[in-house]
Amino acid sequence: MTVAPTEAAAVASDGVEYTPAPLDRSATFYVAGHRGLVGSAIVRRLSAAGFTSVVGRASADLDLKDRDATFAFFAETKPRYVVLAAAKVGGIMANNTYPVDFLSDNIRIQTNVIDAALATDVERLLFLGSSCIYPKFAPQPIPEDSLLTGHLEPTNDAYAIAKIAGILHIQAARRQYGKAWISAMPTNLYGPNDNFSPQGSHVLPALIRRYDEAARSGTTSVTNWGTGSPRREFLHADDMADACLYLLEHYDGPSQVNVGTGTDVTIKEIAETIASVTGFGGETEWDTTKPDGTPQKLLDVSYLASLGWTAQISLQEGLRRTYEWYLENVEALRS
Repeated sequence: MTVAPTEAAAVASDGVEYTPAPLDRSATFYVAGHRGLVGSAIVRRLSAAGFTSVVGRASADLDLKDRDATFAFFAETKPRYVVLAAAKVGGIMANNTYPVDFLSDNIRIQTNVIDAALATDVERLLFLGSSCIYPKFAPQPIPEDSLLTGHLEPTNDAYAIAKIAGILHIQAARRQYGKAWISAMPTNLYGPNDNFSPQGSHVLPALIRRYDEAARSGTTSVTNWGTGSPRREFLHADDMADACLYLLEHYDGPSQVNVGTGTDVTIKEIAETIASVTGFGGETEWDTTKPDGTPQKLLDVSYLASLGWTAQISLQEGLRRTYEWYLENVEALRS
């Protein structure tokens, strides 16, 4: 059972009151998934905050699905702090098409990293989940205690189950070993180093690529999945990275903590904004034979706000930054 954050905000698993403090900037800090959307933002944030020993490994050098290799890496590196941002991720089509991959790969990655962190006595670990862990028809905005109270969205239930398992793994480590480890649940993220592939990307980067390519080619219409009516909340990855460091230094409790902006827009609205940003002047059509997914997914971020953190990057500013990064990297993204 998930404990509401207000019930155990600063009490460690052994019942001793624990007040998080600033992390040692000279200690080894491992960011699993350091080249991804969230991981790369966390590396930038840690560097800006003065951390001098941030480590990461590309998947070609360390396959976190390989248990022996993961344990060997932890034994050699001995990180004091860990952010677990490594995951197999994708949009609605990828999740719906390859549920076994999303379930199996993510459970193996999480289990190996968390178990290796236990074996090497990592002091602080933050596990990153996803807002898809919450029931499809959870109350809006979604509070942390909605977890495990209803049916999941079928198009990404396998990925959601893997992330729920990660949350419970963190809670189990707190109960059994007294670890001051935590979980954070971000809303829909976007920004530099996102996945812009046509098949595997989430909605916002997919729309950026689709509208940009249409504008470049002179295409007169763009077709998007669904009706455009679902509402989604979007958080820039740099804001998420800032929230991760803030939570590590200000929160210790068993409940996952929601991270978002507290506001949402329809998919149609975000598509119109991206069309404008990319200079696309044609028509947008909607393929209503394709699934919409969850009708609304807005996180209740009141608890995080009570801890003293709120998002700073507006959606307009974040989209501008992201599109600029996309234009600078578009040729490499096409390969």
